[in-house]
Amino acid sequence: MDSNPSSPDDETTIGRRRSDGVAPPTATDYLNPDYWNRRFSEEEHYEWFKGYSHFRDLLLKHLLPNHSVLEIGCGNSQLCEELHRDGFKNLTCIDLSAVAVDRLQKKLSAIGLNGIKVLEADMLDLPFASESFDVVIEKGAMDVLFVDSGDPWNPRPSTVDKVMAMLEGVHRVLKPDGIFISISFGQPHFRRRLFESPGFTWSVNWNTFGDGFHYFFYTLKKGERPSGYKASGQISDIHSPSLFHEKLEDEDYIFQIAVEELNT
Repeated sequence: MDSNPSSPDDETTIGRRRSDGVAPPTATDYLNPDYWNRRFSEEEHYEWFKGYSHFRDLLLKHLLPNHSVLEIGCGNSQLCEELHRDGFKNLTCIDLSAVAVDRLQKKLSAIGLNGIKVLEADMLDLPFASESFDVVIEKGAMDVLFVDSGDPWNPRPSTVDKVMAMLEGVHRVLKPDGIFISISFGQPHFRRRLFESPGFTWSVNWNTFGDGFHYFFYTLKKGERPSGYKASGQISDIHSPSLFHEKLEDEDYIFQIAVEELNT
């Protein structure tokens, strides 16, 4: 994927978004909890990697009304509200930011969705008993761990350690036939090596969605990795965001460009 903006106008757009107090000055700020607390204190809503309607059909294939669902890194997304509206009531959301958690709790209470649990928690140290959830969903949370990963083919050991801590926690809290859904920029040749690490029993499959920018919808089913297993997926043609992007001001674009610049 081309890491350079396509024109001076694109550079101006990125600069404007970085200076407006939303996107941080550098990609490494995404790793700073203080940045997120400041941001969530001012920003009402932002959907990383598209809103629910863009991947709803993919997601609903794997959910049943009685499923217990954990959303990791909820931030100020509306995903839990959308899931509740679609009939899923056993929802738990976590975020590391106390500000995000407080604001989401108040918002849900104000609109009468008191049954959704919102907790302050670290995705690298999930505070739940083993085999607690039917489904775990993350949308962009794991991508933040790769902000300073270096070479994507050979990420820094510190990055691998954090990603593995997250994946091990997810695998642990999933029920024996549970499903982990990861929505990401990360392409399969980078993610599979981590998803398929020894000790995990899940199968790994993926789809893509999105126009211009392609996002990956990974489905990892616990207990379904047979002997001689091979991952599979469906990938549409991947276009460079600098050549074919529907909305340059979206922070998804800024995030991707900034991370690629940092790691080159």
